[in-house]
Amino acid sequence: MKKNKISSRFIYFFGSFGGILFGYDIGVMTGALPFLQKDWHLTNATVVGWITSAVMFGAIFGGAVAGQLSDRFGRRKMILASAIVFAIFALLSMVAPNNGSFYLIIVRVLLGLAVGAASALVPAYMSEMAPANARGSLSGLNQTMIVSGMLLSYIMDFLLKGLPQAWGWRIMLGLAAVPAIILFCGVLRLPESPRFLIKNNQEQEAKAVLSSIRKNPQEVTDEINDIKSASQKENSATEATTWGSLFSSKYCYLVIAGVGVAAFQQFQGANAIFYYIPLIVEKATGNAASSALLWPIVQGVILVIGSLVYIAIAEKCKRRTLLMLGGTVMGLSFLLPSVINSIDPHANPMMIVVFLCIYVAFYSFTWAPLTWVLVGEIFPLAIRGRASGLASSVNWIGSWAVGLLFPMMTASMSQEMVFAIFGIICILGVLFVKFCVPETKGYTLEQIESIGMNHGKDLMED
Repeated sequence: MKKNKISSRFIYFFGSFGGILFGYDIGVMTGALPFLQKDWHLTNATVVGWITSAVMFGAIFGGAVAGQLSDRFGRRKMILASAIVFAIFALLSMVAPNNGSFYLIIVRVLLGLAVGAASALVPAYMSEMAPANARGSLSGLNQTMIVSGMLLSYIMDFLLKGLPQAWGWRIMLGLAAVPAIILFCGVLRLPESPRFLIKNNQEQEAKAVLSSIRKNPQEVTDEINDIKSASQKENSATEATTWGSLFSSKYCYLVIAGVGVAAFQQFQGANAIFYYIPLIVEKATGNAASSALLWPIVQGVILVIGSLVYIAIAEKCKRRTLLMLGGTVMGLSFLLPSVINSIDPHANPMMIVVFLCIYVAFYSFTWAPLTWVLVGEIFPLAIRGRASGLASSVNWIGSWAVGLLFPMMTASMSQEMVFAIFGIICILGVLFVKFCVPETKGYTLEQIESIGMNHGKDLMED
């Protein structure tokens, strides 16, 4: 490792910058798809659906593979590899042959491998670099980067909407390579995670990394000792860290908590709003929105503001409290339109859009950032890569499923009924947090691991 010091702000900024990648690609198809449909005269709904959701499908596998490889090669190297893969396939998407639907689907699935990898690697890296008393807010930077990437894509879509349809969508998709190149250049200067270094018998390198981002030498010494103690316990364990070991009695409690939160975040329906807000507004009002690409910008602004609110309150509020508050309001925001509509069938149809804005606002500073904070901090060191990858894959399965099924659901039932289903899932998520998820705020990763192996009894004293 180089001895020249790197600013901790630089480390935290580029450590979380990977969120820009999948934030941008999640949002860019909102604007690119109409161009693409007109250019290629796409009318097959299945093809359109696969082009839209191909990235999420690839991300399912990218998260799992990257998590496992990061345990072997390190978080930093895998983030660099993800940036390269992302840039290559973003550019290959831009040069798709005319009417090359199959080509574009395959390329976007491969692009999804990098998106999924980033979603697993960034939270793990940030949680391992951040001190315990600032881990929530610093890990929350990941969510700020994600929603900033989404907002950036919405703005670019809006600005480029006047371009000829034959190359408007190509520029929108190709521009995704820019943040990937920036990420690669920034991460080249980042150090490896100290916990990974110690796990691989590189204590001096780990001490050098911690010395650059901790306030005093005693803090560095204490953290080194804690990490070594936890690592030695794992190295002396007779149980091999296979996929099956994730659900052994030793790790099961924390794995179920982390993976469960990742699953609920998506099945609560957030991405149905993000992918289809123009369609939702059109169906609710009976008229096309005045600008289909303006609504995503509005929700993007709400998401960015919410992520900044989270960073401001992250170390003041308990994780479980925020998740249960957010889930309750989100559930009510989905359920109340159905209740109001059953009482007054002539209620203003824009009511549902107002409630969706409330949903997005609360989601933006609770479940959106806290899912990745928990995924980054709740898993024991020995299984952190694999477990983070599993949580990321489950999250992307939910994202893909919601994106694929929402149009089918709204075709067969009212929007109010569809959102009521999501509302019930939100309430179930609140119950899951209450009974199955430990409080982790303020604990070191080693303390979380130690107490978690006792089934979280101490952490549950909330």
